[in-house]
Amino acid sequence: METRKVQVTGGSTYTVSLPKSWATDNGVSAGTTVEFYPESDSLLLTPQSETNRQEGTLGIDDLEGERLTRAVMTMYVSGFDIIRLEAGRITTDQRSAIRSATQSLVGVEVLSETTDSVVIQDLLDSAELSIVNAVSRMRLIASSMLEDAVTALVENDDDIAQDVIERDDDVDRLWLVVSRIFRATLRSPRAAEELGVPREDCFDYHSSARQLERVADHAAKISNLAFKLEEIPEAVAEALVELHGDASGVLEKSMDALVTEDSQEANRLGHAAREAVLEIDEHTRTIDDMLRDLEPVQAQSLGLIVDSLSRSADYGGNIAETALQKAAPRP
Repeated sequence: METRKVQVTGGSTYTVSLPKSWATDNGVSAGTTVEFYPESDSLLLTPQSETNRQEGTLGIDDLEGERLTRAVMTMYVSGFDIIRLEAGRITTDQRSAIRSATQSLVGVEVLSETTDSVVIQDLLDSAELSIVNAVSRMRLIASSMLEDAVTALVENDDDIAQDVIERDDDVDRLWLVVSRIFRATLRSPRAAEELGVPREDCFDYHSSARQLERVADHAAKISNLAFKLEEIPEAVAEALVELHGDASGVLEKSMDALVTEDSQEANRLGHAAREAVLEIDEHTRTIDDMLRDLEPVQAQSLGLIVDSLSRSADYGGNIAETALQKAAPRP
C-alpha cells in the first residue's frame, strides 16, 4: 500500500499523484486518459481501454475429450471474447470436443479453423447481458423442471422425463453466462457500471444461480429415476406431489426475496422460506416411513427422489439466506 496527500491546485481543484510503478505497469503516461468509478466512499481508477474485446490463446496439445471441453469453458468464464486454440496438429477428437464446448456456451461460434488452430468467438455484446435476467431465466427453467420431473414420476410419462433432462443443458449454459458476468465485474469497475448492478449484488445473484443450477441437476436426477420406476403407490405419489409443492414454495419465496427492492418484504419472505425448510424436514421423515413397506429396489429409488426434493428445498433456503444478507444494512 502507498499513500498520497491530496493537493489543491487553482484554488478549487483537488489533485493526487499516481504511483509510478503502477502507471508504468499499466501503460499510463502524460496524456493518458483514465476512468474514475465512484463506489460509496471509494473511488476506483482504471486506464481507459480502446477495446473491451479480450483475446486469449490456449495450447491444447495435451488436452482432449472432457478436459479440453472444460478448458474452453474455463476460458469463456474467465472473460475471453476470442479464444485461439493451438496445437501441432488438431485431431478429429479434439475438434469434436471443441464443438461440444461451443454448443454448451451462449453466443459462442467457431470463427476459423486450420490444421493447427481453431478460433472461437463470443458474439454477444457483454454490455447487453443482464445477470438479473439470466438468473430469473434460470429460476423459471429450474422450477418448471422440478415440477415436470415429479409429474413424469407420478404419471409414468417418459417423454416428460426426457424433456426435463434435456432442459438441464439450458440451465447449465445460463450458469456459465452468470459466472462470466460475475467475474467480469470483479475484474473491471466498467463492467459493473454497464451492468447497472452493484458488485455486492452481483455476488448474491451469482451465489443464488449456483443453487438454482443444483436444483435443475436434482430435477434431472428425479427424471432419470422415473425411467426406472413403474407405477408407484397412490399414497406415496400424493405425498411426493405435496413435498414438491412445499419445496417449490420455498424456492418461490426465496427468489422473490432476492429480487425485491423492498428490504422489509425481502426479510419477510426470506424468513418465511427458511422456516418452511424446517417443516419440510419433518415431511420427508414421514414419507421415509411410508417407503419402508415397499419392495427394497423401489423404496431405494423413491428414497433418492425424496432426498432430491428435500435438497432442492435446502438450496432454496440457501437463496433465502443470501436474500436476507442482501437486504441487510451495509456499512
